[in-house]
Amino acid sequence: MQIEAPPVDRQRTPADGERRGLIIVHTGDGKGKSTAAFGLALRAHGRGKAVQIYQFMKVPSARFGEHRVFEQLGVPIEGLGDGFSWKSRDLEASAQLARDGWERAAATIRAGEHFLVVLDEVMYPLRYGWVALEPVLACLRERPSHVHVVLTGRGCPPELVALADTVTEMAKVKHAYDAGVPAQRGIED
Repeated sequence: MQIEAPPVDRQRTPADGERRGLIIVHTGDGKGKSTAAFGLALRAHGRGKAVQIYQFMKVPSARFGEHRVFEQLGVPIEGLGDGFSWKSRDLEASAQLARDGWERAAATIRAGEHFLVVLDEVMYPLRYGWVALEPVLACLRERPSHVHVVLTGRGCPPELVALADTVTEMAKVKHAYDAGVPAQRGIED
């Protein structure tokens, strides 16, 4: 590692635009997409802002670590699916859950009652064709100007990347699972 001197003079150009709701995307093959979205949800909730989290691949009865803490904090988090596709017993039923979930999420976004709406793992139903991309893009374009929306998942469509204000691609450098270490409670769930 090369040592560098800490900066002592920060050259900064102040932003001159107006504050508005942002579309934020966390995508890529690395870990941390949902975790980053949950961090934003905690930050907004900590500022007294209304937050709603929808998880497109989790079942409504899920009790992972994030569900437990958000419940304790009074942040609504809702599973809209029936698990990942390889666990599904009926893919058409899974697709219908995704479509119904999207309608619920779209109504929440359009209502404008929340500062932040998280659409966790929404890229899967988009990629599988379970939820059509154009209505999602239209909802994001037409949302009330103060509503921030965070979308997570691998394989973000280029049209969504183009529409988003901030896009972060999580890149896997290495992962413990590749070395044979199984998923661990409190880290992966």
